[in-house]
Amino acid sequence: MSELVNDCPRCGANKITFDLISAIKTRIEYDWQNWYEAFCICRQCRRSTVFVLSESVHGDYKYVHKTGLVKIEGAVNRFVDVKGVISLKDKAAYAPPEFIPPDIEAVFREGATCITVGCNNAAGTMFRLCIDLITRTLLPEGEAEGLNYRTRRDLGLRLPWLFKNNLLPHALEDISTCVREDGNDGAHQGTLTAEDAEDLLDFTFLLLERIYTEPERLKEAQLRRQKRREQNA
Repeated sequence: MSELVNDCPRCGANKITFDLISAIKTRIEYDWQNWYEAFCICRQCRRSTVFVLSESVHGDYKYVHKTGLVKIEGAVNRFVDVKGVISLKDKAAYAPPEFIPPDIEAVFREGATCITVGCNNAAGTMFRLCIDLITRTLLPEGEAEGLNYRTRRDLGLRLPWLFKNNLLPHALEDISTCVREDGNDGAHQGTLTAEDAEDLLDFTFLLLERIYTEPERLKEAQLRRQKRREQNA
């Protein structure tokens, strides 16, 4: 029977042996490296864990492909690296809108994961950071009336300035005040409820769509229209 040696996330035993009962391939990277989700039983507490495994650059991956992970005799640690475990964080979370910058997408996904696992204050902080990153890119580089150092630095001052100067959609202005307050609560007081976090999620999602997704979709539509006209010319 295949085995895996790792710390047990269920009972806390260090370097304990697991019986590797089954495994499924979830993806392939670099045209050779298989990733797996492996169902394992701890020999200390007899409880199960699903580990995320990837074939190691230091192991004989060809042998693993030929033999199959669950048919390898002894510990599979010679051939794979443990990348994590499947847990509540892997529950399907809220997907970000299309066409957003990678750094902002990473922050949004972290906030969405926090909501999924019930960490409302952490979610609020992440969504507030997301809004902060978005709105910083909208500020002009040079001098502008009413735009000083504090306004550039402080999201609470920056948002009203952006609305006043028509750099943010006015349809979002009413909700922006409560979003700002909820974000501050999450960051400093730890009092956010699930509803507060979801309000922040909604505002952030709509803001991302307006700033990034809708312009890109419009560009794509214009390109399709241009292509149709060229084909029919």
